[in-house]
Amino acid sequence: MPPITTIFFDMDNTLFDFNRAQKTACAAIAGSVGQTDGDILFEEYFRSGRHGFESHENIRQYLTDRSLFDEDVYQRARRIYEMVKLREVVPYDGVSTTLSCLQQQGFTMGVITDAHSHDATRRLEKSRLFGYFDGIVTHDMVRARKESEVPFLFALDMLETRPGSALVVGDSPHRDIRPAKNLGIRTVYAKYGDQYSAIQECADADFTISRMDELLQVIGTLKADSR
Repeated sequence: MPPITTIFFDMDNTLFDFNRAQKTACAAIAGSVGQTDGDILFEEYFRSGRHGFESHENIRQYLTDRSLFDEDVYQRARRIYEMVKLREVVPYDGVSTTLSCLQQQGFTMGVITDAHSHDATRRLEKSRLFGYFDGIVTHDMVRARKESEVPFLFALDMLETRPGSALVVGDSPHRDIRPAKNLGIRTVYAKYGDQYSAIQECADADFTISRMDELLQVIGTLKADSR
């Protein structure tokens, strides 16, 4: 196998705990209107798939269903959501040091995310990770979500690398590991970020890590295998 020269990372729940950030924001919205069911706003509205995982229409529907909708209340809730969500974006332990080490070793690095480019940039800047990446592929750039191979093909072209020389790191077997494997890209399953899998296993992945700094061991193994 050729040596790895390029590493692509999923963003949310791989670089930082975005579920926690979003749950905290939902709790803040609920509290702002005298409710205590922020968990329901997250699980039954944002995660329902009706309006999109980050759509403010979830907030509108939540308020309407409780007879709390008012345009001023809605606009305030939207502001609370975005402010708290971004405030709570903090890298997992070991992410910054791992990315720094990989950068010093000369790897090209990119992000492949289903987030909008505006949101992705804000999160990476807030978490002080933006400077580690040579390219970012977002949903609005490719108009396809990561269960598709399209974002990965776009990323390969953007960073001018071949599948055999690339590595994908992500927490979703379905949206990160499977499409990458289909293209012949080697994969690392970040099981620490897979919060909705009962077993946190991915047999399709080439490697599994329990925390980000274990990626350096994976890189060491790959370097040895390519000699």
